[in-house]
Amino acid sequence: MLDIDELVEAACRQAGSTDLGPDSWREPLEVLVHAWNTEAALNEFGVSAATDMAVGFLANRLEVEQWYARHPEIDDEEIVAPLFGLGMPRTGSTATSYLIAQDPARRSLRVWEAGKPCPPPETATEHTDPRIAEAQAGIDFTNEMFPGFAGMIPTEAEGPQECLLLLALDFRSQIFEGLAHIPTYSRYLLETDLEPTYRYHQRVLKLLQWRCGPTSWSLRTPAHMHSIEALDAVYPDARFLMTHRDIGKVLPSLCALYDTLSCVLTERPDPVAIGTQNLELWRISLERLIAFRERGNDHRFHDLAFEDVQRDPIGSMERLYADLGDELTPETRRGMEAWWADASKDRSGPGRYDPAAYGLDLAAIQEQFAFYYDRFDIPVAPVEPTPSNGVNP
Repeated sequence: MLDIDELVEAACRQAGSTDLGPDSWREPLEVLVHAWNTEAALNEFGVSAATDMAVGFLANRLEVEQWYARHPEIDDEEIVAPLFGLGMPRTGSTATSYLIAQDPARRSLRVWEAGKPCPPPETATEHTDPRIAEAQAGIDFTNEMFPGFAGMIPTEAEGPQECLLLLALDFRSQIFEGLAHIPTYSRYLLETDLEPTYRYHQRVLKLLQWRCGPTSWSLRTPAHMHSIEALDAVYPDARFLMTHRDIGKVLPSLCALYDTLSCVLTERPDPVAIGTQNLELWRISLERLIAFRERGNDHRFHDLAFEDVQRDPIGSMERLYADLGDELTPETRRGMEAWWADASKDRSGPGRYDPAAYGLDLAAIQEQFAFYYDRFDIPVAPVEPTPSNGVNP
């Protein structure tokens, strides 16, 4: 059984501090630990993974507070007009974020600094920081422990990371749902106010840009959709890049990703529960996001179809940059072209996953998400229920 006090004590010993800052982290951690103990059926490896995650995020938070205590001027930093990528998972958002990351004028949240924000990065050593090698070793270990994971989500230590790791510092993050089925926590995450979490998200971004620019942030995670109002309260000048794809292709692929992770960590793998939970989560998320757009915020969004990025990645970036009013320089264009060419070498084509394995029915998906298909003119294509080891690019 996981114990909150023991987790906090371990983190305090690791960080050499007891100041966790605002106490907004405690309630969600209590809900999470209760769900892990009563619902997740974690095996020995799962308990170890959950413990390491909780202690690691608490220790990171403690270290963030240490840096603010020593350097209160960090709070004077401003996060201006960040670009947030959102939309459903498995819609090309990872590839899009890597393309944008080739722009030296834009600041991405990199894998190595998201996992270990302190000490805050410095421009002089941002490409030689020892955390880069440590992060790559962690990526290699994950790929070894979870066969097929590397093909599902391409990751490299200096590449862009989702905001989930920063949200996890306040313990309101979908990252925890990847370990096992924890419905109590999943419901809590949809119902709780995430504004304190985004305040802490902003606090960490200030720390990361303090000694290492540029200051024009490009960030992403599909999870921003269900908490869009809280995000907007903290970042009222944010712009948004929304990626799109047929939900009938997205959900089976996404469930396969969750299944790959959780089957190693729990004694009761439940693919159907994974399907049910994701069906509800993403329906609610899209409903909230569309409602937000229709309340006078549509002009803040740039929409990008998965098929358009696959067919013409550079042209898609040209249209995005024009909409943002930014210059797509020759240097950035060359970087984007080089990254796409290199990434394409390992691209094996779209994976096929059987929706029925997760209790999903394509006709029912199309009916439940008709509001989304209609709102964005998403083409509906049949998905052959023929599982393979293919991977979505």
